[in-house]
Amino acid sequence: MIPIQFITHYTERYSYLDSARIALEGGCRWIQLRMKNCPLSEVEAVGRQVKALCKEHDAIFIIDDYVELAQKLEADGVHLGKNDMPVAEARQVLGEGFLIGGTANTFEDIVRHYQGGADYIGCGPFRFTTTKQNLSPVLGLQGYASLMQQMKEADIHLPVVAIGGITRQDIPDILRTGVHGIALSGAVLHADNPVKEMQDILNL
Repeated sequence: MIPIQFITHYTERYSYLDSARIALEGGCRWIQLRMKNCPLSEVEAVGRQVKALCKEHDAIFIIDDYVELAQKLEADGVHLGKNDMPVAEARQVLGEGFLIGGTANTFEDIVRHYQGGADYIGCGPFRFTTTKQNLSPVLGLQGYASLMQQMKEADIHLPVVAIGGITRQDIPDILRTGVHGIALSGAVLHADNPVKEMQDILNL
């Protein structure tokens, strides 16, 4: 089974909590709660519910952006974007007991996160996606292959998770570049049967 991370998303049909529940019911065992531009109190309230769901399904629960909230809710970890707290600083706050992921678009980003003590890299975008504002330059297959080669040459061993506009059809080609996992959101939620779509992706 390929390592799949699910990023929560709000749509006309599904709330953030719904989206997490759908992914878990479909067999995903890594949920990242991403609630951009929402009040912290709302993120905390939804976070408590998502954490309970993850516990029920024996899944990893990651909070996007909020280091202190990840600590407060005793999440499994935090994912930090380019404009969030630096990974090195988050590691000082959280210690070794939490997973920390960092968003990367360039090899320089990867090196910085590696030196800061990141556990994994969320690397993208693969292609243009509407679920993220202020998008970094699109990487495509060539971009991933190049970054994986640079990491190999620099002897940097960190799991890299591809993200950004990825569909089920893209996954085999992306994995062939050497990345370790795939992060999805819209590909699942926009399907006619999201639970089945998640199952099909995991069973590729």
